[in-house]
Amino acid sequence: MTRPATPADQPETTPAPARRAWVEQIMGMPISIHLRGEDVDRLEAREAVADAFRILREMDSIFSTYRHDSDLMRLRREEVQLSQCSPLVDQALRIGQEAEVLTQGAFTTLLPTGDGDLAFDPTGLVKGWAVDRASAPLLALERISFCINAGGDILIGAHPAMPAAGGDAIVWRVGIEDPLDRQQVARTLTLARGAVATSGTAARGAHLYDPQSRELVGRPGSVTVTGPTLLWADIWATALFVGTDRTREAFAASAPDYLSTAL
Repeated sequence: MTRPATPADQPETTPAPARRAWVEQIMGMPISIHLRGEDVDRLEAREAVADAFRILREMDSIFSTYRHDSDLMRLRREEVQLSQCSPLVDQALRIGQEAEVLTQGAFTTLLPTGDGDLAFDPTGLVKGWAVDRASAPLLALERISFCINAGGDILIGAHPAMPAAGGDAIVWRVGIEDPLDRQQVARTLTLARGAVATSGTAARGAHLYDPQSRELVGRPGSVTVTGPTLLWADIWATALFVGTDRTREAFAASAPDYLSTAL
C-alpha cells in the first residue's frame, strides 16, 4: 500500500504553492483530491473537482458489486444483456481480456463469488480506470497540479503547460509502506506526474486471486508499479504479485513505460 502523497519541498527561492483537498466516500473507500498551484479555490477548480467526483460516482453506480442495481450486478443476474448496459461495461470486458493476454494469464476479470463459482468482476481494473477518467477535468486546470488518492493508489498530474522538472515544477512525495511493518515507509517516490499502485496482503490479507492456481494468494509482501496510468499500474501490480516468472518477463517486454518494485 502507498501512503498519501504529500507536497515535496520546494526550493527555498520558490514560494510554496497554495493547496486544498476534498474527500468523499466512494467505492467503499475514501477518495481524496488534492490541488496545488495558483488560485486553487477559484470556481473553475471547484467545478473540476466536482466533475471528477461525479465521474467516480458514475463508475461506482455501473460497476459496484455491492449495489443491487448496478449494471454489473444486473448483468450477472441476467436481468439485462451486455448491449443494455453502459458502454463502459463492454469496454471493461475488453480491457480485462487484453490484460489477461498481456500478463500471461496472471490477471483475470473472472473472480470467485460467495457461491463458490466464477463471475465477471472487473474490480481489479475499475478503480484505477475510474481515477484515470476522473482526472480529465483536473487536467484542464491551468497552473494547477493535482493528486487523486483512491484507497492508497495514487495518480498525480498537472495541466500540460506546467513543467515536469526544474525549479518551477510542482512535485509530490509518495511513501510505499513496508508490507512487513506497516508503520514504516520502505521507499519514497518523488513525482510531478504519474501513477503509483501497490498490491499485496498487508492491508487486506489474502484477497488477490491467482487464476493459474485458482486460489487466493496469502503470502506476505507487496508489488508497487509506477507508470503513466493508474489503470495499467494497478493491473500490473496485481499480476506481478500473483504471477510467475512468465508474468515478469511479459511485464518487461510489454510495459516499457512502467517500473515495478517488489517488497
